[in-house]
Amino acid sequence: MNLNDAKLGVEYRVTDVNTYGDEDMKAFLFSLGCYSGEKITVVDKKKNLVVSIKDARYNIDPELGAAIQIEE
Repeated sequence: MNLNDAKLGVEYRVTDVNTYGDEDMKAFLFSLGCYSGEKITVVDKKKNLVVSIKDARYNIDPELGAAIQIEE
């Protein structure tokens, strides 16, 4: 499943970041610490997703959320 399907407050593990060849998007997500094996939690869902990666929070749009594949 992708990050857009995540439940609030549940810690997931990133299994893949599928940017469909968009290297800039992949590099951006990597710079946030979002890569395979990393833990991620959705803190809030409104128009965008507020996620917690490591000890930081980020606001990401649904397009980025769809690129991040997760599992519990």
